[in-house]
Amino acid sequence: MTDTLSRRYRPADPALMLARVKRLPAWWLLPAGAALGALTGGVYGAVATPEYTATSYVIAVPQKDSDPTAALGFATAYGRVATQIAVLGDAQVESGVSPETLRESVRAATSPDAPMISISATAAKPGKARDIANAVSRSLTNNANHTKDSTRVRLLQLSRAVRPEAPASASAPMTALVGACAGGLLGGLALLVRPRRGEDAPSAAVPGPAQSADIDRER
Repeated sequence: MTDTLSRRYRPADPALMLARVKRLPAWWLLPAGAALGALTGGVYGAVATPEYTATSYVIAVPQKDSDPTAALGFATAYGRVATQIAVLGDAQVESGVSPETLRESVRAATSPDAPMISISATAAKPGKARDIANAVSRSLTNNANHTKDSTRVRLLQLSRAVRPEAPASASAPMTALVGACAGGLLGGLALLVRPRRGEDAPSAAVPGPAQSADIDRER
C-alpha cells in the first residue's frame, strides 16, 4: 500500500513539466499574463485600505494700498510652507494627528493665475481627511496673518473641506483592469524575447556545389 501511495503521489519531474510548457503554443503567454495580472490587481484592490481625500481652499487678499500682484507671489510662498513643521505643529492639536502623519498626508498646491492655495488631506476615514484639511488651512491662515501688517497680504479660508463620499483610491475592478493590462504587456514582451522552436538546435552544414566538386577531385 505504501508503494502504491508513493507512486500515486510522486512529485512532478521539473524536466517533464518544462518539456510540457515548451510544447504549448507561443501565444499562451498573452492570456496567461493578463489573467495573472488581473488576479493580482484584483486581490490588491480588495485587501488594500481605501483612502479618502478632502480639500480646503485658502485665498490671499491684498490689503489697502497694496500691489494686487503681490498677493499672487505671497500665495505661492505660503503654499510652499503649508506643509512645514511650523504650520503642521499648530494643526496637530486640532486634528489630533502627529506632525509626521500630517506631513505624509497633506499636500498643498498653488495656481499660477490666481492667489489661491489648495490644501488636500488623505486619510483612511473620510471624516479624518476633512478634519485634517480644515485644521491645516486654519493653521496656515493664522500663521500668515500674524505678519499681515508687514506683508500687506491677508489669507482667508475661501472654502472649507467637506466629508468625501467616495474613496479616492482605485477600486478592485479598476486595479484588476490595470493588472490585466500590465500582465498582458509583460506577456507580449516575453513572447517577443522567447526563443523560437528550432533556434537552439544546431543546423547541419550542407556543402555547396563548389565544395562538393572539390571533394570529388581530392578523391
